[in-house]
Amino acid sequence: MSLRYAVIGTGAIGGYYGGKLARAGREVHFLLYSDYDYVKEHGLQVHSVKGDFHLSQVHAYRSTAEMPPCDVVLVCLKSTSNELLKDLLPPLLHPGTLVLMIQNGLGVEADLQTVFPDLQIAGGLAFICSAKTGPGEIFHLDYGGLNIGSYSCRDVIVLEEVVADLNASGVDARLLDLEQARWMKLVWNVPYNGLTVVLHTTPDRLMNHPASEALLKDLMLEVIRGANQSGGGRFTIDESYADKMLEMTRTMTPYSPSMKLDYDHHRPLEIHYIYTRPIQEAAKAGYEMKNVRMLEQQLRFRQANY
Repeated sequence: MSLRYAVIGTGAIGGYYGGKLARAGREVHFLLYSDYDYVKEHGLQVHSVKGDFHLSQVHAYRSTAEMPPCDVVLVCLKSTSNELLKDLLPPLLHPGTLVLMIQNGLGVEADLQTVFPDLQIAGGLAFICSAKTGPGEIFHLDYGGLNIGSYSCRDVIVLEEVVADLNASGVDARLLDLEQARWMKLVWNVPYNGLTVVLHTTPDRLMNHPASEALLKDLMLEVIRGANQSGGGRFTIDESYADKMLEMTRTMTPYSPSMKLDYDHHRPLEIHYIYTRPIQEAAKAGYEMKNVRMLEQQLRFRQANY
């Protein structure tokens, strides 16, 4: 039986992955706010390096109360809006529903589980350069893979089917250990998101100056060491992964990371899950991420002084 999907957060992430699933013939229901009228009339447009496509007929809704219960809910909101999930999710749930948190940072699944103790939850890490550029319009510039891991899945077969559906739709999706995958994503997110905001720049410009490139690597190594200490032997991230991330970014199509776009548009920054929680988890294990904490404090100052 085919899975029925819901997307909460039809932006750069939800619009792309949900759009790919819908284009491949999966049943996908999209929650929209300001874009609702436009998408209902004009559909959803995705401009992609992997091929443009347009969905002329979209299952679009203003409220989850109007949506059917779904087998899989893709949560693609910024984590700064996660307090809304306690009201958004219930209409979409049936006893076997899987909620996939496609968000940045550490701890989003744990916090959702406290609100919904019996919910099946998984995490998703998007390696993608994309942006919402207008009503119902997504620009996908580079990459696009999605790493997925179980947090509290009782039915692993459903999770495997989600991965199969994504791959069939043209998304490079794979199952990984969630805790390790989240820390590995932070190796990129912590330095590039934060430094582009506090230094008012872009990743390519950071890479093109020896001082900022050295700072990037210092931050990456600190995240890796914090991860390994926090992991307590459950996993190990080799320090050479920092060089891999630097080289990947060097060849990446220039773009502004999500936190820089949020800052430029005076939106709340995802400081808590990308910085505060990792700092806290590393500290519990006896490792102090001093440079990451300094960056966190700078970001809080920036956010308070828009």
